Amino acid sequence: MQHYWSLDDVSLSDAWLTIGSFDGVHRGHQKIIHGLVEAAHAAQAPAVVLTFYPHPAVVLRGQAGPFYLMKPETRAEMLGKLGIDVVITHPFSRELAAMSADEFVALLKQRLGLQQLWVGYDFALGRGREGDVPKLQQLGEAMGYSVHVVPPVEMDDQTISSSQIRTLLQGGEVARAARMLGRPYCLTGEVVHGDGRGRSIGIPTANLAIWLDQILPANGVYACHILIGEKRWAAATNVGLRPTFDGSAVLPQVEAHILDFDGDLYGQVIQLEFIERLRGEQRFASIFELVEQIRQDITQTRTIISISELQPITIPR
Repeated sequence: MQHYWSLDDVSLSDAWLTIGSFDGVHRGHQKIIHGLVEAAHAAQAPAVVLTFYPHPAVVLRGQAGPFYLMKPETRAEMLGKLGIDVVITHPFSRELAAMSADEFVALLKQRLGLQQLWVGYDFALGRGREGDVPKLQQLGEAMGYSVHVVPPVEMDDQTISSSQIRTLLQGGEVARAARMLGRPYCLTGEVVHGDGRGRSIGIPTANLAIWLDQILPANGVYACHILIGEKRWAAATNVGLRPTFDGSAVLPQVEAHILDFDGDLYGQVIQLEFIERLRGEQRFASIFELVEQIRQDITQTRTIISISELQPITIPR
């Protein structure tokens, strides 16, 4: 897979293309990608994704705070694993948003030799979203490309979307978010030094430095898988401000107690997979009460993770 950071750097011919934010690369995205890859490769044509960073909502609506479901580099890597040949992460700006649909499609024809455009049922591009499906089909007749429309993917009578997954995560519903994603929600970060509180109470934790623009699940305790190198461990993970200690933290912290692990992880980059929420974050009257609750969390985590390994995520069709 080739990854470009601007459409200006690309020169292709006969591209089969899909366009979108693809944040999270959820099951709805995957349906488009699988179909595009299979059809493009059968035609011996490159399967191409044009995506954007920053997200249009950040630029146009001033979306602030943690928002993304994954880093753009992670998104490109995942698209490559799904069979995409070329990923273009183009800078999104107000100037780009102001381009007409005619201008933007002409640019795609020039840079990519656009042959087929695969889009979702509600897709639109160009100034004021003027380039909806009928408009793109009209332009295709004039410019020599065809449009393939992919229907939405639904779960529990709801259309799967990145915004819906963000809402679930903000409510701590990581198991349901995982079903929409088709895999557990993941955070990746470097293990950094904390204040040593976990070790002082006999329950050491790995403190993760997470990309500040990535959305965190709601404050609370979670049963997780943690990937260290090629090996997967169970971990009871706290996301939050640790109110029992001092409550002075401004930003939520992510700290994982890795079950049955003894080793030095400082400086290593590890990945957390959120399986199930155990409870919300709470303040305890004493450290003793906190430790007792953590021990219960560890026992519950061990049970949940053992079951999850026997019963992987079921993806409804």
